[in-house]
Parts: sequence; structure tokens; C-alpha cells
Amino acid sequence: MGLLDADIYGPSQGTLLGLPAGTKPEVKNELLQPIKAHGVSCMSMGFVTSERTPAIWRGPMASGALQQLLTQTDWGELDFLIVDMPPGTGDIQLTLAQRVPLAGAVIVTTPQDVALLDARKGIEMFRKVEVPVIGVIENMSTHICTECGFEEPIFGHGGGEAVAAEYEIELLAQLPLTLQLRLLSDSGTPIVIADPGAPTSIAFANVAQKVSEFVDQHIVKAPAINIFDD
Repeated sequence: MGLLDADIYGPSQGTLLGLPAGTKPEVKNELLQPIKAHGVSCMSMGFVTSERTPAIWRGPMASGALQQLLTQTDWGELDFLIVDMPPGTGDIQLTLAQRVPLAGAVIVTTPQDVALLDARKGIEMFRKVEVPVIGVIENMSTHICTECGFEEPIFGHGGGEAVAAEYEIELLAQLPLTLQLRLLSDSGTPIVIADPGAPTSIAFANVAQKVSEFVDQHIVKAPAINIFDD
């Protein structure tokens, strides 16, 4: 399994995976060697720049950086390469869609109307560039009080479900807003490892299963990324 952090301007993969500050990839045969974390091969802009150095780049420079991370990393044999995209429908998304044969896209949104506007644009963009949309994940779907158990949809209700129905795609999961997930994410410990029986962990596992089944059904042969010298 490979994981590429495509958020050039705000990379956070290292923190989420618990990697020490200043972690840098080795270079062998002019290729970056991905960082291993929790059994996953990872690459991020955060590994090749300083933690406090912002990427003050125009679109073409950011697109070029993404292509370098993608094609100049020695990924080896992978079943899946998951690309964590930044928000929006800009240069990064278009570069990836045009340069790499993608198996599919998962749209992540929150229930409120403002977020759903962006979710619709994301679906429309991927359809225009002929990338299958696997489904929608609604994050921060509801909040459950840890003291009394009261459940409240503080960001609205049913938004992700409505978008999925509108575009006739699957609602893959509705993830709750939980203190446990926030604390574990900040500490760099994936919740599926720390507490595999938690409802959020089970939801993540179900999403992974659904994505895997979608790829098995729609992709005859996994796309290959060719690395060559210009």
C-alpha cells in the first residue's frame, strides 16, 4: 500500500502517521525512497521541505512538485496507491487526472451546505475528466457527547446522503465527530490501529472494503505508473 500526500501547500501526512519532525527520504539511483509508517509506503512534500517553510508557489510549480513526488519515488510493487488530495478543483487535481490513469475518486465532505457546493464541483470535475467517482464520505456527520451520549448533527443532517443520491453514487460512510479520533490523529496513531473495535475504525474498514470491491469490479488490470528520464 502506498500513500501520496498531494497537498503541496499544507502537507500533514507526517504528523498524522506519527513520523518525527525532520524526517527525510533517502535517495537511491536518483529516486526518492518512500518513508515507511504503519506498514504503508508514504511520500509527502512535508518530507522534502522544512516544517515551517511554506510553499509559496504558483500553480505550475505546485503541479511540477506533485509530478516529481509521483514519478520520482521508488514505489515498488503496490496493490493500491492512495492519493490524499487538497480541497478544491485546481491545478493539483487536474494534473493528477491528466497524468495518471486513476481507478477512481472518493469525495469527502461535511454535511453543511457550503461544503456540499464543493463536493458537487469535485464530482463534476472528475466526471468531466472521465475519472469514476466511487462514492461520498460524509465527515463530522454527527457529534455524540462523551458525558451523556446525546447525539446532535451540529453541521447539518443528510447532506452527504443527498449529494450521493443526486449523482447516483454510493454514500460510503457517515463518520462522527469524536474526541478520540482527533486526539489519536494529532498523536500520529491511526485509530484503526489504536482501537480497531471503535465505531469509527469499523466505518473506515467498511470504506476500504467498498473501495477495494469497486476497483476489482471496474479495473481489469491495475494501471501502471511509468518512471523514465526526461
